[in-house]
Amino acid sequence: MIYRFESFELDTDKAELRANGAPVAIEPQVLALIALLAGNRERLVSREEILEKIWEGRVVSDTAITSRIKSARKALGDDGTRQRVIRTVNKLGLRFLPEVTLVHSAGTNEVVTVGARSQAAAPQPLAGSRPSIAVLPFRSLGDAAVSLTIAEALPHELIVELSRLRWLFVTARGSSFRLRASETDMIDVGQLLGVRYCLSGTVELDAGTLGLNVQLADTRDGALVWADRFSGSTEDVHRIRADIRARVLGALEIQIPMHEAALARLRVSENLDAWSAYHLGLQHMYRFNRQDNAAASVLFKQATRLDPGFARAHAGLSFVHFQSGFLRYDNDLRGQIEATRLHASRAVELDPIDPFVNYTMGRSFWLRGELEESLGWLERATAFSPSYAQGHYAAGWAESLAGRGLQGREKVDLAMRLSPLDPLFYAMLATRALSHIAVAEYMEAVLWAERAARAPGAHVLIVMIAGAANALVGKLTAAQAWADIARGRNSNLGRADFFKSFPMKSEEMRTRVNSALELCGFT
Repeated sequence: MIYRFESFELDTDKAELRANGAPVAIEPQVLALIALLAGNRERLVSREEILEKIWEGRVVSDTAITSRIKSARKALGDDGTRQRVIRTVNKLGLRFLPEVTLVHSAGTNEVVTVGARSQAAAPQPLAGSRPSIAVLPFRSLGDAAVSLTIAEALPHELIVELSRLRWLFVTARGSSFRLRASETDMIDVGQLLGVRYCLSGTVELDAGTLGLNVQLADTRDGALVWADRFSGSTEDVHRIRADIRARVLGALEIQIPMHEAALARLRVSENLDAWSAYHLGLQHMYRFNRQDNAAASVLFKQATRLDPGFARAHAGLSFVHFQSGFLRYDNDLRGQIEATRLHASRAVELDPIDPFVNYTMGRSFWLRGELEESLGWLERATAFSPSYAQGHYAAGWAESLAGRGLQGREKVDLAMRLSPLDPLFYAMLATRALSHIAVAEYMEAVLWAERAARAPGAHVLIVMIAGAANALVGKLTAAQAWADIARGRNSNLGRADFFKSFPMKSEEMRTRVNSALELCGFT
């Protein structure tokens, strides 16, 4: 990924900061700090999160932290007096101020804005706790039969697919198709149809190229929540149509929950309803550190108290216990395994066809090393919602660790295409590396593993994969460098810990990785 702001580009794949196209000399920890702040431009990043992500929770001096912040500012032409780029919020944390865009598709110029927010006061939500959406017929720019057809057909297909998302209320076609985006204000759409969100778009055909612009608006104030553009040749119109449908669905799975959480933060916690508490919990959960994971647990418990039948809140509790066990936040692995399964089972009882519920049930088997048992649940998740990226990624992870690298690769590639801004994208990259290790394609594994280790949010186990991949191709200097980073983050991790989190079923694959980790110096 490449973060663009002002005259800078931060390329996480190449671990490089560029100013006006020229590389800037910068230390890895300073680069990681800038990436963390830029990737979370819409919120304050606490000191605790910085310690967790940059130093893996190790105790470091205030001087060390201050030094990295000072170096980051210097690299960006900022300083502690002006604080034009990085602002210190006294005793709380840091804010990244410039507008940020992110190139999220390899080889393209497709970008999204990170952290763009409306300045309008947050309106009161419409009645009902579930987010709701209306998909309007798209507007055709021109008279071509193909564009006119797609302008009607694609929104209809999106309505059908969105209806599979159990957490989202979708207005039926018969109602939403009576309105036209060019004729109706988004606030009016919300009032007429009683929905919180509206998806609209335009279709354009020009010299054999089909272009589609889509926009997601909040009908409470008309603010733009998300927008993107898709294009391709009309000779392959059916593939393009399927690709657009899948990518829009994948984006909405992330954009609507993120927006709901942002609105929830504007209300005092005592007044959070169950749905708001759940979505605010999601934002903490996806930051992948001890403190935020604990905060997510509190919010999910609050959601289940307010609504005991809220299946996704129970699934969220399963997720946080899984995270605690997978990343060894405490020493009670057995307790985390039991809690992960308990909450997932309760979620399944309440809503057996929710994709997220089935996903958490599938992952509950991972902590026991039961990969084959997990696949049935993960396949259920993607059967109920074919565009559920995290379900495809999880299935690809299980397939790769089972030694079926090609099957795993196919699934994780689909996940990355569906959700290029996913909070688990670093894990998808690492799974792609594991899929290559499974079939002894070690050079390819190095490329993907290093991309994963450099990606924002990547935890220490991902760094160990990068070290092992380099050792497998004989790049011992690079392997040792990654191993040193991993040990710097958590000096207690060894090979046994790695294989508890990555239970490789192929004896040959496990033996090769074990030898590689041993070459890296892991005991």
